[in-house]
Amino acid sequence: MLSLTCKASIKAVIYIGSKFASSEKSSIKQVAEYINENEHTVGKLLQKLVKEEIINSIKGPNGGFFVTKEQLGLPVISIVEVIDGKDVFEQCGLGLSKCSETHPCPFHNDFKPVRDMFKKMCAEKRIGDLCENVNSGFAYLVG
Repeated sequence: MLSLTCKASIKAVIYIGSKFASSEKSSIKQVAEYINENEHTVGKLLQKLVKEEIINSIKGPNGGFFVTKEQLGLPVISIVEVIDGKDVFEQCGLGLSKCSETHPCPFHNDFKPVRDMFKKMCAEKRIGDLCENVNSGFAYLVG
């Protein structure tokens, strides 16, 4: 359902957000290494997330990427919408362009409730919720 780019973006934001309590800023290289993604790709993602005010950045020797308390309160769906767009939660489970209630794909009736529940979860979960789970050791970003 989510693109690989979107998944990488969510992991990057969680990593950056997990540094909030210590006031640490993260470099592109640190984020890329931790989430096991290409540095160039991560740089582009972070730039887009800064532009959309999901995260912040400061240039210079003491610079890097960070989040504010307010940004920790943003729903995860805000990241998804910035990277994959709002229609990601309306897409067909098989990727068909003409799938609908009146013209369903073979997965439609089973996939639609799952897709709707995933959208609800992304709307309800805050970035800070996911960061807390990582910081407390209840969840992991690396496999």
